[in-house]
Amino acid sequence: MNDVNELNQCYTPLLAIEEAARCLLCNDAPCSQSCPAGTDPGKFIRSLRFRNLKGAIETIRTNNILGGVCSRVCPTEKYCQLACSRTSIDRPIEIGKLQQFLIDYEKTINFNPLKAVEITKEKIAIIGSGPSSLAASSELAKKGYNVTVFEKKEKIGGWLRYGIPSFRLGEDILDYEISLIKNLGVTFITNCEFNKDITIESLEKDGFKVILIGTGYDLGRTLPLFDNCNKVENAVDFLSRIKNSNNNLKIEDNILIIGGGDVAIDAATSAKLLGAKNVKVIARETMEEFPASEGELKNARNLKISIFDGFTPTDYSNNKVTFINNTNETITILPDKIILAIGQIASLPQDILNIKKKNIFFAGDISEGDKTVVYAVKTGKDAAEKIIEFLGGDR
Repeated sequence: MNDVNELNQCYTPLLAIEEAARCLLCNDAPCSQSCPAGTDPGKFIRSLRFRNLKGAIETIRTNNILGGVCSRVCPTEKYCQLACSRTSIDRPIEIGKLQQFLIDYEKTINFNPLKAVEITKEKIAIIGSGPSSLAASSELAKKGYNVTVFEKKEKIGGWLRYGIPSFRLGEDILDYEISLIKNLGVTFITNCEFNKDITIESLEKDGFKVILIGTGYDLGRTLPLFDNCNKVENAVDFLSRIKNSNNNLKIEDNILIIGGGDVAIDAATSAKLLGAKNVKVIARETMEEFPASEGELKNARNLKISIFDGFTPTDYSNNKVTFINNTNETITILPDKIILAIGQIASLPQDILNIKKKNIFFAGDISEGDKTVVYAVKTGKDAAEKIIEFLGGDR
């Protein structure tokens, strides 16, 4: 499997400082105000501009334990770069690439600005190890809480580990940032499924004063149209199978992806890199409202993936899928495999999702807000703040 990272090379030190020098040093830093995770790009770009690389790294790492992950997968054109004041002059600062450069430099010089504190406070259980849970665990550990993260799978990371393709997010950066969280004193227990191996009652019996549920939307949605189709797989399972095969999965020649978000484009790009000859993406959204990020769409186009917008599937018969748009134009496709990327849902029972106990908190996809990694970090940090307040605040 080829590596699309070749299309997204990070900056050299000289180019990074040159890019930072384009910053207008806005007093109100609209880019910082637009970062859901509160990474504060205005501050770290200022430090980088004046060659204070360690100061820039400290700003990122203090505010966002997943700074390296977010630099690679965040749709910056929808958040910080959209708000960049430089846009009105020529083009926004490449904030994501600068952040990636700084975190890669942090790794290179083995610099860790985060110092562990003594763990003296209450036990807190976190269910799931995706981005919201990782963000919450680090915030709580930095305040001295005794945090244990429970993960049902073999490895830590949730969707970061099992869903996002390696050409977007290498396991090395994920493992690195998880190691920083472990260094803060967070305990991780894997192969432990919530509502099966552990329950709210068993955790409370073991002395956990608070339980944070951050299990995410881990199941792919389906369409009744394809209930009797043996060619269909949801994108969540497809991407997970690729990761479990170490990117060595045998793939059919003609792949149809239904959906228009990042998961759809990830599935399409993955299929193409695995050797599929023809990959088509068909989505009901028009290009003006396409939910996928610009970077992912650019990579897909560079790989000659066909993208059709504004079409909805209406019929599946004789192994063919028919789509129609709002002008009654139709497309009929005869695929070898159909991958559905039309959204995700939570696998947790509704009674758990609706629980109203004071010591139970929620974060990630199952809470309100955007379903992006950077927004999941925000919800994790917000949940940690609420938990600290619930337990009596800083003391």
